[in-house]
Amino acid sequence: MEQSYKSLIDKNANIAVLCGGMSNEREVSLRSGNKILEALKELGYTNSILIDVDKNVAEKLNKNNIEICYNTLHGRYGEDGCIQGLLEIMGIKYTGCNVKSSAICMDKETTKNILKENGLNVIKSVCVNKGEDYYQKTKELNYPLMIKPAKEGSSIGMNKVSNEDELKNAMDIAYKSDSKVLIEEFLKGISATVGVLEDIAADKTFATPILEFRTKTEWYDYEAKYTKGMTEFILPASFDEEMSNKIRNMAIKAHKVLECTGVSRVDFLIHDNVPYILEVNTNPGMTDLSDLPAQSNAMGISYNNLVQLILNTALIEK
Repeated sequence: MEQSYKSLIDKNANIAVLCGGMSNEREVSLRSGNKILEALKELGYTNSILIDVDKNVAEKLNKNNIEICYNTLHGRYGEDGCIQGLLEIMGIKYTGCNVKSSAICMDKETTKNILKENGLNVIKSVCVNKGEDYYQKTKELNYPLMIKPAKEGSSIGMNKVSNEDELKNAMDIAYKSDSKVLIEEFLKGISATVGVLEDIAADKTFATPILEFRTKTEWYDYEAKYTKGMTEFILPASFDEEMSNKIRNMAIKAHKVLECTGVSRVDFLIHDNVPYILEVNTNPGMTDLSDLPAQSNAMGISYNNLVQLILNTALIEK
């Protein structure tokens, strides 16, 4: 049965869909933004526009008398608390997470530390700042390893290495995206993700069905994420009821302990029947190929109703 959500936002409000931006995930964000704008128009928000975010974003917001921003920026400046802080200074309401939770979740090291402190499973890792001896720091880890820029998304700058000889090249690639790099043990397992949404009218936080990935690549990399046919999606995932409930409950707990609001997507790896949280995304993609719309659709929430649900979160006190 299709679920619909009542608009809590004035249909005549001046709404800007913030997308594009200045991060490495610009193209994905633009695709999300155009799809969201189309949905807003269909929902009756006639004063909705698209703003491609650049250094003049404040001027664009003022010029168009924007009252509410639907934030679909990915990566730096849009998902790390920067745009959220600007919008708060300008007194403009916005969807999704606030400054604090956005900044925390953008940093994989900080995210993992908080999750671990709250009893949630994370894979063993170390973090290395540019200039530090990463060979020494990786002595306590077992190969193969995943090399990840600490504050990057969409698997950009990520590589798997099997030995010390491959480490330098992977670190050089990661440092092009960030001066801090997370080095994590590579575990073979099942990749999955769960959306977490808030229905503010019902004061309810809930998890979507679990989406399982079976990729043609060795791991869920950029190619697998954004190229049609490279990943088989299992929705709902093939876990039994006990494991499914465990993963969904972990996702909701992660959303709450990281102080997320409105929406998040929690990525998992299930290894030897143990679910590990990899990261938490505060602005999940909203393209035709994105995970969250597919997960929501599986529980009877159409794309337009998902957009409405997330738009309503602009009213959450940040």
